[in-house]
Amino acid sequence: MENILVTGYRAHELGIYSNKHQGIPYIRKAIANRLIPLLEEGLQWVITPGQYGVDLWAIEAAIELKASYPQLKCSILTAYLNPEEQWNDDKKSYFQQLMKGVDFYAAVSKEPYRGPWQFTARDDLLLRKTDGILLVYDEDAGEASPKFIKERALNKQAKDGYQVLSIGSEEIQSVADEESMNRDF
Repeated sequence: MENILVTGYRAHELGIYSNKHQGIPYIRKAIANRLIPLLEEGLQWVITPGQYGVDLWAIEAAIELKASYPQLKCSILTAYLNPEEQWNDDKKSYFQQLMKGVDFYAAVSKEPYRGPWQFTARDDLLLRKTDGILLVYDEDAGEASPKFIKERALNKQAKDGYQVLSIGSEEIQSVADEESMNRDF
């Protein structure tokens, strides 16, 4: 796999309203843990839709991994122009900081938000340009926005052998438990 789409929950779907939330580092670490074996097998691009939540935490993890895996590049492909304009100043600042480490950024639709069709067009492109998906989503916790991309990825998997990987809440909890044990020693 050379190109992977990483996406999942929006921050608010996890009850996260600040970048200082204690769960974010564990989500980032779980993503990094899944990316490392792929990087060792030739992964070159981490691509996300750039929405506030898992998408940006994945970009942050990828940027950190570049130190050990210099071949890694990361990209954000948004559905429409300037989605961060609606965000508060802290989120905007965080996004601008991440953009410094991104290798490619583009909006699929070259205009501001016009309708849900922009998300469909973005997802079409993301699924076409990637060999697989790493989805941070746990259906047992209830349905949320990642449900739609998961359905599309599973359809692509059935047709084309698209690789579908996922991270659920148990895996993130395991990372948190491991980090906690390491701190205690």
